[in-house]
Amino acid sequence: MKYEYLPWLILFLPLLSVAVITLFTLRSKTVSSLISIGAVATGFVMTLLFINANGFQFSGELPCNWLSIGEAPGGLQIDFGLKLDALSMMMLLVVTGVGGAIHIYSFGYMHEDRSRARFFAFMSLFTFSMLGIVLANNFLMMFIFWELVGVSSYLLIGFWFEKPSAGDAAKKAFITNRLGDFGFLAGILMVWGLLGSLNFGVLQTSLAANTVTLGASATLAGLLVFCGAMGKSAQFPLHVWLPDAMEGPTPVSALIHAATMVAAGVYMLCRIFFLLNADALHAIAYIGGFTALLAALMAVQQNDIKRIIAYSTLSQLGYMVMTVGLNGPTPAMFHLTTHAFFKALLFLGAGSVIIGMHHEQDIWQMGNLRKKMPVTFLTFTIGTLALCGVPPFSGFYSKDAILAQALKQNNHLLFGVGVFVAALTTFYTFRLFFVVFFGKEKSKAAAHAHESPLVMTLPLIALAAFAFAGGFIGIMNNYGSQFVAGHEQLSMAQQASEPFKNIFPMVCGLGAVAVGLLLAFSLYKNADTDPLPAKLGGLATAMKNKFYFDELYEATFIRAHDFIAEVADWMDRWILEGAIIGTIRGGTDLGGRALRLAQTGNLQTYAFLFVLGVALVLYFVLGK
Repeated sequence: MKYEYLPWLILFLPLLSVAVITLFTLRSKTVSSLISIGAVATGFVMTLLFINANGFQFSGELPCNWLSIGEAPGGLQIDFGLKLDALSMMMLLVVTGVGGAIHIYSFGYMHEDRSRARFFAFMSLFTFSMLGIVLANNFLMMFIFWELVGVSSYLLIGFWFEKPSAGDAAKKAFITNRLGDFGFLAGILMVWGLLGSLNFGVLQTSLAANTVTLGASATLAGLLVFCGAMGKSAQFPLHVWLPDAMEGPTPVSALIHAATMVAAGVYMLCRIFFLLNADALHAIAYIGGFTALLAALMAVQQNDIKRIIAYSTLSQLGYMVMTVGLNGPTPAMFHLTTHAFFKALLFLGAGSVIIGMHHEQDIWQMGNLRKKMPVTFLTFTIGTLALCGVPPFSGFYSKDAILAQALKQNNHLLFGVGVFVAALTTFYTFRLFFVVFFGKEKSKAAAHAHESPLVMTLPLIALAAFAFAGGFIGIMNNYGSQFVAGHEQLSMAQQASEPFKNIFPMVCGLGAVAVGLLLAFSLYKNADTDPLPAKLGGLATAMKNKFYFDELYEATFIRAHDFIAEVADWMDRWILEGAIIGTIRGGTDLGGRALRLAQTGNLQTYAFLFVLGVALVLYFVLGK
């Protein structure tokens, strides 16, 4: 293995950045920013060097024994090891590459923020945590970094903690993810109990040798592990935290919703794909499909520019999870990669619009920004076309590979869902596009909008280049071939070319794009207000209010939790503390007071008690 020290440096450079910023440079915003940007940019260059030296076909581990409890085979052996293969190296490129562009953009976006140094320290901590998930070679190491991602995302979402909405959103994201992580931890313990190891390579070898090792627990173990992905990748019913995470700064939204945190769940499913049996995959596919449809419907009636893109992320994650469940981890990873480019581009483009609009986020206060913000308009257009899957943009290759995978598995229901979601995606994306960039200015802020500075537009241009050519580059260079060793027999190039071999899914996908675009154009080309509520009535209201999931959870689970907490508090206060512990405490106190009465200080009393005691002893010893 050439340059085997590079993966360790890639992992620990962001952590070093956190330490230096926190201990030495917190008072200097510029120096702290440059240290954080330098760490992730250096990691990207090192990733390119390592891949150039070893190639995508390379597969190996860099183990470092961390903990040994007991003797083999029943003992617990844990490595702090790095897993290096096509899957992890592709994710390294995504995390350091897209993450680096977001870091550079943040230098301009957060320029005036008084806590910019703290922001970049949190960004570096998040990057370190995400890289740990990507490189982990065992379940325990992955879970530790999984929780670190949760902590750092909590800090970033609640960065503007003086806003109550930001604090609430951070707590909501943290708690919702803990629910999924409880199942994830239970699944890890079940796998260890049944297979005796936590190392991914050992587990895969063991299951390859005996496919029924997990026995009747295989489905339960797979679904418990999937609970972790439900939390991190915001799958139904744990999807409610992701739109509220928009309370963080826009670069945080791009980092969390594009390339890193939400992608961690999909990446984890692809990493442990060998553990998932047919029943577990079936459930995963339908949960992903339902999430994709639900989020797309919600996006149709949102008016906040960042929330629309956030629901789009939620829908695209549903696509990826559905594809994993359809026995297609390679198309899922392909879409994850292209999605990272165009979704980061769209979020950063939205941030540019917000800055140009003097921090206005309501799309119905915008209009005609294509003339005021030409660079943002052009790059946002590329991101829009890539998200909708218009050829030859990157989203076309990966989205149609997903549709082809659904048809390949003969799952016509999920294929239909995928096509319908593609039409909805085009509709709500071009709704945003036409309202923001076309028509007339709808406010003074729109009339006085301005283009963002170069430090913000350069990352947009770089991401736009990959959003345009990412799919083509992936095919020509065969990136990510054999993502899941021992299972996928097709390379990424072959997977991506499936739509061209299967005309029907490609035609359906392009037809969905055409229908969505025509509807959006007819309704929103020059609209001053949204015409859809009048046409859809209660359905539009339900979409706008996210189908009342937050209210439903508030009325059921949260109220039940509060009731149980009140009952537990009452029992603790009055039964345990008041009756049981209070009786023991009071009885001891009363006994002590009674004994104290015998301590009179009178010699005759003591002599009488002494004689009484001797008489009692003689009675019990000799009296019988």
